[in-house]
Amino acid sequence: MYDIIFISYNEPNADKNWLALKSRFPMAKRVHGIKGIHQAHIHAAKQCFTNMIWVVDGDAVILDSFNFDFIADREDFVYVWRSKNPINALEYGYGGVKLFPRLATINMDTSKPDMTTSISNHFKPMPQISNITAFNTDPFNTWKSAFRECVKLSSKVIDRQKNDETDIRLRIWTTVGEDKDYGKFAVLGARAGVEFGISNKNNFSELKKINDFEWLKNKFDKGE
Repeated sequence: MYDIIFISYNEPNADKNWLALKSRFPMAKRVHGIKGIHQAHIHAAKQCFTNMIWVVDGDAVILDSFNFDFIADREDFVYVWRSKNPINALEYGYGGVKLFPRLATINMDTSKPDMTTSISNHFKPMPQISNITAFNTDPFNTWKSAFRECVKLSSKVIDRQKNDETDIRLRIWTTVGEDKDYGKFAVLGARAGVEFGISNKNNFSELKKINDFEWLKNKFDKGE
């Protein structure tokens, strides 16, 4: 019904995940290596032709039970499915499959730190789990993913987020999963993300840095 677009940058498992997606859904398309989260999604939307577009992240391992067969009742909504976190077992929209209105994606507000909420004022979380977000592939990518998510959660830049729910997720991100593969780096990244998010809560120019992967790599290498 809708175009499927796989967006990857430098995720170590992206090629494997792409081949798995393509084997089940041969018409899926891929955008790779576009610098900037917002810019990558704008570029992806321009490669599609349906009014709504499915977006799959490069580190997403799609579950066999997920079939991309949902039909939107509103084409001005952003729909976000749940994903399972392999380190702390959280299940919510972080890293999940998304269904975006194509034109709104092309015309999104690129000034917002959180890309998903830059597209529409209408947001609908979906109850089904679409994938595992396999971000724990190496020390940097694990740290980076946890850092970015916890900056967004702790700075409250995600529109319509529920504070009690957010606080629970932050507690789990910063305390659970050190025994998992690269789990130590997830916890370290989460704690650093909370510190950065709180200290820059009202400073969008600083918060936007979480979408600059070179800045993130430099921060990681310095052990900040």
